[in-house]
This record gives sequence, structure tokens and C-alpha cells, in this order.
Amino acid sequence: MDTITVITFKPLTINSLTEIVPLLGYADSRTCDYTAAGLLMWADYFKYEYAIADNTLFIKGVDENDRSAAAFSMPIGAMPLRKSLRIVAEYCRANNTPLRFSAVPEDRLGDFYSLGACHIEELTDWADYLYDAESLATLPGNKYSKKRNHVNRFIAEHPGYTYQRLTPELTARVKEFYNGLSREKDLYDPTAAEERRQTFKMLDNYESLPFEGAVLSTPADGIVAFAIGEVIGDTLYVHIEKMRHDINGAGETINKMFAADMLDRHKIRYINREEDVGDEGLRKAKMSYHPAMLLKKYDLSVISNS
Repeated sequence: MDTITVITFKPLTINSLTEIVPLLGYADSRTCDYTAAGLLMWADYFKYEYAIADNTLFIKGVDENDRSAAAFSMPIGAMPLRKSLRIVAEYCRANNTPLRFSAVPEDRLGDFYSLGACHIEELTDWADYLYDAESLATLPGNKYSKKRNHVNRFIAEHPGYTYQRLTPELTARVKEFYNGLSREKDLYDPTAAEERRQTFKMLDNYESLPFEGAVLSTPADGIVAFAIGEVIGDTLYVHIEKMRHDINGAGETINKMFAADMLDRHKIRYINREEDVGDEGLRKAKMSYHPAMLLKKYDLSVISNS
């Protein structure tokens, strides 16, 4: 019988990324939870800790519905998944902790059944929207005609506009722009407030993070939109996209130009624009870009870990 590897968790911080980032390419499911920003931006909120053993990453956090209960991410790395799952199960037995996993990609559920009887719950508000990269970069055909019209109107109404790749020299201006956007939602939505706080953190540390970004500006208004993402394998993950909603086409234009830029630079195949978190307006906006698929996720609790 194989000897079970013992894992020891430690807090996940920005300094942890030098260890973690090389392992992220092992994630095959293209969900945003297995990205540098997906981990770092929510490390405080979900109290993420991590361990690395045999070139495999283990993440421990708290359950989104019960912050006193531990929940684990799907391990990713060189180790076969069923073996790494047994290591998590042994850790939970040794620490008298219920065996619970959060945001398990739909295409990997079969491996989790090897742990025994499970209770599974779909996270309906946390499915990722995955798009064909070339479609977002070119907006082809009738179904994208409204998006093209918004982009064309923006270009016509703002001669001399500029699209720039985000550099450390631009982050101070981007922070000033973002600080000026409405923050009303932050007053009653803790998730929005945390996202805002972490966005500033990403900008503060942009130079040392594996991110790429873009800034859209006009001569009259200065910065009107920006985006930040990261490329892993064949997928661009758009983590942050903010724009002035009073300027027609600013959102559509940064979306299209960032997609085209990353497609040209990295030959990506897909763009993950992450979840709608149950926000109806966000859901409609994401659906209007015609996703190629929704990447469903599930919470999973092992009923008997013995």
C-alpha cells in the first residue's frame, strides 16, 4: 500500500505565487479558480492556505456558506488526482475535519466519487462563462452586430482615442480612475467591497504579478476603461474589467481590443470572463457575448471519510 504523503498548510500570500504559479498549468478545466488572481484576490476572504507536495498544489479555505467550516479546492499538479484526493482525505481524518470540496469543475467529478458516498450541490451562481477568443476579438456576424455598433460609435465619437497595454507606469492613473467610479454597491455587498479592495491590491503589485492589462483613454476624458487578466495555456482569464458606463461603447471597446491584443500575442483559443455571482444584470451582459459554454462547478461533501 502506498505511503500517504503528509501535507502542512501555510497562509497564501502574494509571496507564495513564485511557488504556486508554475503549477497552475496543470489545471485542465479552464475554471478561474485555478489562476493566480483567482487565488490571490480571494485569499483573505476565503482564508486560503496552501501546501505543495510531489509537485502538486493543495488549497485549503473556508466554505462560502459556513465560514467556520474548512473546504478544499481540487488539488492540481503532477500527482494523479485520485491519489491527491486520498491525501486530502487522510489530512481530514488526522485532523478530525469534515471532508468538503468547493468549486469542483463538472468534468472532474468522477474522480471524487472514488472517495465514497458524496453529497453534491451545483453552485449555480458561480459557473464561468467561456468564450471563443476569435469571436470576442472580431465580433463577427449578425449576433454581434449591436456590439460592433457600440465599438464603431465609440471610435467615431472619440477621435484620437488610445488603447495601451497596462504598464507599471500607468497604474497610478488607473487607480485614480477606479477610485472615481461609483462605489454605492460596496455599502451593502461584501463581495463587491472585497473585489474593490483586492483590485487596488492587484494594481499596487502589478509589476510583480503574472498579469497583463489594457487601458482605454480619450483626449477629452482621460481613462475610460481598463482590464486585467492572465494567460494560462490556451485561455485568457479576464479578472478585472471596469469602465465608465456614461460613455457609450467604452466597455465593448476595451473588451474587443483586449481580446484582439491577447489573441495576437498569445494565440489563445478561449477567454474566461468568470462568474455572474447571481447578479441578473451581469448575467445578461455575459450572455450577450454568446458564451461557447458555461463551466459548471459543484460543492462536494464526502458523507463518510473512514
